[in-house]
Amino acid sequence: MTARPPRPLPAVGAEKAGAEGVLSGLDPHPPTGPRILAQLTICAPGRGAIPSARSWCSCGRDLNAFGHRKAAALIADHDRHRTLCPLLTQGKEAA
Repeated sequence: MTARPPRPLPAVGAEKAGAEGVLSGLDPHPPTGPRILAQLTICAPGRGAIPSARSWCSCGRDLNAFGHRKAAALIADHDRHRTLCPLLTQGKEAA
């Protein structure tokens, strides 16, 4: 009578990754292709409400303003930032 070799154990890491919802395939945020580098969000809900604005940039800028004057000033500042930020002007110089 010959002894049988032991059966291999199932791969535990693959089962665990699937169970925990860890993606093991493609990166959901690829380094190439279009990306949002800066965003200006303006909320003007209607008559009698207080408008707001948010200026965000991938360089780390994240500013909020509430009220007519402050929101208008932030909109102008966001426009100025678009001409000065190195992340936003990098591609424009080559074109």
